[in-house]
Amino acid sequence: MQYTRLGNSGLSVSKLCLGMMTYGDPQYRPWTLPLEESEPFVRRAIEAGINFFDTANAYSRGTSEEFTGIMLKKYAKREDYVLASKVYFGVGENAPNRQGLSRKHIFEAIDASLKRLGTDYLDLYQIHRWDNNTPIEETMQALHDLVRSGRVRYIGASSMWAWQFAKAQRVAEQHGLTKFISMQNHYNLIYREEEREMMPQCLDMGVGVLPWSPLARGKLAGNRSQDGQKLTKRAETDSFGDALYTHPSDWKIIENLNAIAEARAVSSATVALAWMLTKPFVTAPIIGTSKSKHLEDSIAAVDFKLEPEEIKQLEAAYEPHAIAGHV
Repeated sequence: MQYTRLGNSGLSVSKLCLGMMTYGDPQYRPWTLPLEESEPFVRRAIEAGINFFDTANAYSRGTSEEFTGIMLKKYAKREDYVLASKVYFGVGENAPNRQGLSRKHIFEAIDASLKRLGTDYLDLYQIHRWDNNTPIEETMQALHDLVRSGRVRYIGASSMWAWQFAKAQRVAEQHGLTKFISMQNHYNLIYREEEREMMPQCLDMGVGVLPWSPLARGKLAGNRSQDGQKLTKRAETDSFGDALYTHPSDWKIIENLNAIAEARAVSSATVALAWMLTKPFVTAPIIGTSKSKHLEDSIAAVDFKLEPEEIKQLEAAYEPHAIAGHV
């Protein structure tokens, strides 16, 4: 495994982050894995040197955090891994103050997350979305106070408009508050709109980028066919994924991806992740895995080198897409 710094911080993370949304109570998402089926993936990730794990309070209504805490405690020492979670969405409740980024909700959410995770602190606490109903000054002050309290070491953000992220950073700087060190946004070989503004901004600001859906909800790994077949349980039940990737050019990109993978005798997933890791603004893609082969394909991507002509071939068919993932 290779390691890098998360943005301009001193935090060292593996170049892959294991996303924990796949692990939780299956009653909330039919493709999630119960605890006993989840453990081999976390154990193998740690054996491979992955030290970065990302979850959220809302995943499987909190059970993802519960499983994450149990498994990490079993297979690693707390000081050896970087634990990230998120706040914004409610955990199954629709009450007005049980969602969003108000001071009230942030303070209650962090305590609930720490309890579920079985830890005293988070290494990285991220706002899951932008909150139009809360002044950003209130949100940044609340996050800063969590850092000062010791419950959070660093803060990060997730999908939003570039101007919103710039505004949050400016507010923090103006008021002497903790700034975001990371951006977790939507980015992959068939969705590259973030290259226009967010990625250059993060590179300029020294902010680490943690792309979600680096394999396009499995589409780049072959879980859907061009004639509309859905080849995995997740693909069969992932309506969000169906809505994200509908552009006609996607299939030409996938055709080129598969051709390179076949020629190099590796999986399409390995090639797609290796392409992402060539980007100077990418710190660590957030990978999700429910099959051992998928995890091994992801691990292989860290040391897999693409030729310049192959990168050009992968990118050639891309066409502008509508913004998707946070609007």
